[in-house]
Amino acid sequence: MIIGVPKETLVGERRVALVPESFQKLPGVSVRVEHEAGTSAGISDSAYVDRGASIEPDPESLYGGADLILKVQPPTPGEASAMKEGAFLTSFLYPQANIESIRQLAKMRATVFAMELMPRISRAQSMDALSSQSLVAGYKSVLIAAESLPKLFPMLMTAAGTIAPARVFVLGAGVAGLEAIATAKRLGAVVEAYDVRSAVKEQIESLGAKFVELPIEAKDAQTTGGYAKAQSEDFYKKQQELLASHAGQSDVVITTALVPGSRAPLLITEDAVKGMRLGSVIVDLAAEQGGNCALTEAGKAVIKHGVTIHGPLNLPSTMAPQASQLYSRNITAFLQPMLKDGTLNPNPDDELVKGTMVMKSGEIVHGPTRALISGGPA
Repeated sequence: MIIGVPKETLVGERRVALVPESFQKLPGVSVRVEHEAGTSAGISDSAYVDRGASIEPDPESLYGGADLILKVQPPTPGEASAMKEGAFLTSFLYPQANIESIRQLAKMRATVFAMELMPRISRAQSMDALSSQSLVAGYKSVLIAAESLPKLFPMLMTAAGTIAPARVFVLGAGVAGLEAIATAKRLGAVVEAYDVRSAVKEQIESLGAKFVELPIEAKDAQTTGGYAKAQSEDFYKKQQELLASHAGQSDVVITTALVPGSRAPLLITEDAVKGMRLGSVIVDLAAEQGGNCALTEAGKAVIKHGVTIHGPLNLPSTMAPQASQLYSRNITAFLQPMLKDGTLNPNPDDELVKGTMVMKSGEIVHGPTRALISGGPA
């Protein structure tokens, strides 16, 4: 089997899907890497060649000769149509937002796995690419906040007196939120955190942060996979009012709240921003899904009512070497059980295969995607 690793073409994407250290976990295969595919992640062509890979000069030759394509970003329609007929693809896919690419993959009779659909079960922890990339994003969000905030993070005892530490408020305690808490604590800030799921209180407190409890109760707040569930409009209105007072006492607010398949919940209203201290900072990690802050502008840093609001996109790509390393480990852990004598043989009864498979030999098997394309039920 020939594995192809193309250079990512999305503007600003610096990650690469497979790093040389992962080759040993994929026995019996031949790896072909597009010229300079890993350069932006700090990996030279020679580093791949030293581990036994061959370098392809252009994307056409790579896509046309590979039995399995490994990517980070979803393929463009052009990349999908360049694939070898009957080939496999594993990447982040977000099929419902990339319908034209899905149509092209179907024409090529591809078998496609979407890494973002990985079931959240114990056996899949090493394959959970959403979590590994969220960890990087949570870390970087604090660095963005620390650089933007016009004051020091740690408490300092000086001859001129004591300097109080910065106060950081983290909304959402998934992987990104927990990493943001840990990083802010390492920098010396006083950290508070809130999550609609009360079950994460122990995790928040274990990192040295204070869990903020609001006098409202979320009903059925967590999915079986551990994600937050959407709540009622009345709940969100009360939540916004209560969170505003905590935001007003904070120097930094980092928001990470997402609900799979839905717009990100609005947690910080414009009135809440108006109530924050001049020079305060918001870093909204939900910007790609509409934002947790009402004034967030995706991909931009703006100043509104004296508060700097960051809406960063694709933060893992800004730390491409480690993000690529983690993603490569995720993807190889997923592929290893399916590789038999150098051939990919997915077990259709395996819940990891069923959970991530979007298309099998050109037939769309992912219900929501099939429904969107056909107009019928999922």
